[in-house]
This record gives sequence, structure tokens and C-alpha cells, in this order.
Amino acid sequence: MTSPQPEPTLTFTPKRVAQLAFVLIGCQLVIRAWVAASNYFYWDDLILMGRGGRFPLFSSELLLYDHDGHFMPAAFFFTGLITRVAPYNWALSAALLVIGQAAASLALLRTLRLVLGWRPALLIPLMLYLFVPLTLPAFSWWAAALNALPLQIALAWACGDAIKLYRTGHVRYVFSGTAVFVVSLLFFEKAVLVPFVALAFLVLYLRTQGEGTPIRSAITKCRLLWTACAAVLAIWIPVYLTTVESPITGYGRSMSTELLHHGTSLGMLPTLLGGPWRWERWIPSPAWADPPTALVVAAWALLLTTVVMTVRARRGAAWIWASATLYFLASVVAMTATRSDADTTYELAQTLRYFTDSATVFALVAALILAAPRRRPSRIPVAVAAGLSALFVVSSLVSTVTFVDIWRENPTRDYLANARMSLSQNQDAPLLEQPVAIQVLLPVAFPNNLASNVFAPLPDRPEFSSSTPILRTIDDSGQIVDAEVTWTRRILEGTTPNCGTRAEGPTELPLDGPLAGWEWTVQLNYLASADGTIDVALEAGDAVSVPVTQGLHSAFVRLVGHGNSVKITPTTPGLTLCFGAGQVGAVVPTQ
Repeated sequence: MTSPQPEPTLTFTPKRVAQLAFVLIGCQLVIRAWVAASNYFYWDDLILMGRGGRFPLFSSELLLYDHDGHFMPAAFFFTGLITRVAPYNWALSAALLVIGQAAASLALLRTLRLVLGWRPALLIPLMLYLFVPLTLPAFSWWAAALNALPLQIALAWACGDAIKLYRTGHVRYVFSGTAVFVVSLLFFEKAVLVPFVALAFLVLYLRTQGEGTPIRSAITKCRLLWTACAAVLAIWIPVYLTTVESPITGYGRSMSTELLHHGTSLGMLPTLLGGPWRWERWIPSPAWADPPTALVVAAWALLLTTVVMTVRARRGAAWIWASATLYFLASVVAMTATRSDADTTYELAQTLRYFTDSATVFALVAALILAAPRRRPSRIPVAVAAGLSALFVVSSLVSTVTFVDIWRENPTRDYLANARMSLSQNQDAPLLEQPVAIQVLLPVAFPNNLASNVFAPLPDRPEFSSSTPILRTIDDSGQIVDAEVTWTRRILEGTTPNCGTRAEGPTELPLDGPLAGWEWTVQLNYLASADGTIDVALEAGDAVSVPVTQGLHSAFVRLVGHGNSVKITPTTPGLTLCFGAGQVGAVVPTQ
């Protein structure tokens, strides 16, 4: 009689853990590829690409542009580069997002391995980072991802280089750590925190390893890295301060308190349980987290329980938790100081993009806690850990699906597609300058919301000018349609027989009433003796040079100013014109 064979058990060898880690990263990238493919360009993306199409790659107008308080020359350069290759090609941009996410995930895996080795505990912080919805909104928005992904890469990589430099003393880690810091700093000014995070991370790591003087050891053994980063900051800070207008807009303690509450309880915390499950949006605003109250309560309960348990179970866990809290609060303070004003809504903090990099920090913190010495023997059963991890992933997938459903409601996709086709089919006359549809870019983005700026990257389009012989406009769907000028004011009929108002030199065309200071479109109906040019202006305002054609024609001129008349000055010698009645007003599609 044979003895019963033992039940096979699952063994987590280093090779198996490594395989699982790469499988998890592959799963994340498949999900993120689906997320990216479901999205499209939005808001700031049009500003970055518009400027990338208008200015030379190495121009100060492009690289040193103060974008709403952000200093991000590498982001503008990178966007300008792909704009020249494939303007408004979302497939290329989506692919680059996935590549950037892969780099961030692999950089984190590298550092987690340095802290925990290839043991099962490594999978816990890795899964937290890979699937937490905290990183989802910034990843999905091209302009935000250009800030967020390089910062995540730098945070993880610099922490890893700090450990490698401490262990080996090899100078190459000084160069690589400094290089990744510089690159991230050129994408996003918040990267100034990278060397400080790396230093704090190394100090905390050394504490878990029983180092008696972790601060002194971290500073002295890695002093070349810290010195190099300090030199970079000494160069970067003056450039930043002279390039960017102060972004500080703090709007009082009460708003700061509310933004902290919304960013923490309704924003970040539910994502640690895979939330928020629900999202809200007012087009064209970004989506924000809208977690159910039960999830918020559960997130707080889990966090407090985890803190208490880990502080009791692991030596030095209190310092690690304090460091994580300090980093998150620094992000909240930065958001409050630079984004709060009288018109700020508290939902801003629930958009999550201001805290995206905290996901990398939280994963590193989890690794440090798992690496800290135990106060007493304890072990979570594999089945329990696997079950909780599966629940977290499923919860996160629910939040991912609901986010994609609401974020794909983007009118920019159809607008740009219609505009691209319509512009290429209407190149026989210039278009007057005009803003794009309000659901694509709000007027607060002026002048970046002007059609000439947004469509600058497109090669097949008419020119945008201050005058045109054929009046057309781009409607809210992106189609170019025939247009007309409203009758806000009328250009009076002149008294010269068979001519109206003759203009051989400077001449005024009287209006039937005054115009307030604004941007107006003037319809000039004229008879010209020859081809030539005239200067046109309101009674008070800058003149615009307008080409005229021999014979009977109309010209539509965009003017800024005010007054009681339109001034005409022929600039071609011998040119004589007769002007009939016309109108001044706004451009609207022809009924």
C-alpha cells in the first residue's frame, strides 16, 4: 500500500516572482492601451500642439512659454516634434503614452527589487502602483501625462540609483540619477522634489537595514549625487523664476481646508481601494472622482487600521508613514497655492491629476514597510493576500471602465476630424480669425483658442487673415460654412452719383451710430479702378491692410476699435474706389 502523496504547493521562487511581476506589468499595459485608444486630445493638448506647429523647435517662444504657471520646455519640444511628424494623430500619441507608462512601471520594479529582492512581498507594492486609479486621469490626458509620467519615472529611478550608489559607489549612478532628474525637471517643475525624495527614501531604507547613522551615511556615501542635483537646481531655479510669472494664487484658509478634504477623502483615499467607481464631468471640464460615502468610510477605516497594524508590527513604520503623508500634503499645498481663486471649484482636487506621482511614492513606501524588521513573527496567508489583491484589481478595473465611459465623451474628436477635412476643401480664400468652438477650448485660453493657433499644425488649410473676399466661418461642429455679417451698425450710402462714397485718398465712411470698443467685422462693398491695397481702420483702432481687386467686389475685414466711422486709405498709387452701403457687426453662419 503506497503512502498518500503530499498536496502540491505553490512555491514562489525568485524566477516565478519575476515572471509574475512582468506578467502584471503586461496586464497593466494592455489595460492602459485600451484606455489610451478610447481617448483623444483635450484642452491643453490643442494648446501644446498648436504652439508646436507655429514656432521653431528650438525657439524661446516654444520652449520658454509660461503655460499657466508651468515651466515645461521638454514637453513643448516633444509635442512640437511629433506635431511635425503626425499632427493631431492620436494613434501615435496613444502609443507614446503606453511606452511612457511602461518605462514608469519598469523603473519602479527596478527599485522594488533593490529593496525587497525577488520575493513575493514585491508584488504587493507593484500591484498597488500598476492598477491604482490614482494615475488614471493624468495618464489619459496627453498634456498631463507629459508632466506626470516623466516625474513618476524619475522618482522611482532616482531612488534606485541612490541605493545602487550607496551599495557600489560607482559614479555611473551619479550620472544616471542626475540625468533622469534633469529630464524630468524639463518636463515638470514639480520634479524639484526628486532628489529630496531620493534622499529621504535612502535614509528610510538604511533604517530598515539597521544602519546606525542612516542620515549621515546617506549624505556622505551619495554626496556626489546630491551635489550634482544641487548644481542642477542652482541653474534651473533662476531660469524658472525669470521665465514663469509667479503662479501663487492661494485664496484663503477655508478654501485650502476644503480642497484638502476633497483631495484626500473624496479623491486619493478611495483609489487605494480601487475606487472611486463613479466619476462626474461637466463638458468641457475634466472628469473628477465621485466615490460613494461607504467607500470613503471604508478607505479611512482601512488606512487607519493599516497604519496602526504596521506601526505595531514593523520597526520604523511610523517614520515611513510620516514621510508618505508629508509628500502627499506637499502636493495638496502646491495645488492649493497655485490653482485656487475665487472661481475654483472643490471638485478640482477630485480630478486626481495633482497627486498622480503620489502613487509611485506610496508604492515605494509600501516596499519600505515590507522591508522593515518585524517586531513579532507574523505572516499573511498566501490565499488571503491573493484574494485581497484580486479584489483590489477588480475594483480598480470597475473604476477604469467607468472613467473611460465618461472621459470618451469628448467633442474635440469630431470637431477636429470635420475641421481637418473641411479646411482642406476650402483653400481658395483666407478665413477670418476666430475662436474655436467653446466646447473645445473656452475663451479663458485666449489667444491659444484662436483657430489660426489650433489649426497651425495642419498642412492642408487656408490661411487665416484679417480680411477675406469670401466670408466663411467654422461652425460648432468644425465644418466651414458660408457666413454673413450681422447689422449691428450700417455704413451709410454715399452721395456721389453712381459711386456712393469716392475714395482717392484718406476717406471716412460714416456709420449710422457709434461702435463700442470691441472686435468687429466690416463688410465693404466696393468698386475698384485697379488691383491694389487699402488700409482700413475704425475711428479709433489699428489699421489693417486689405487687398482689393479691380471691379465690383466685397471685402470682409476684422477690426478692433470703436468710433462713428470706418476710415479708408488707398495705399496703391492711382487707385480709386467707390464704396456703397455696408454693415459692421459679428460673423454668423448664413441662415
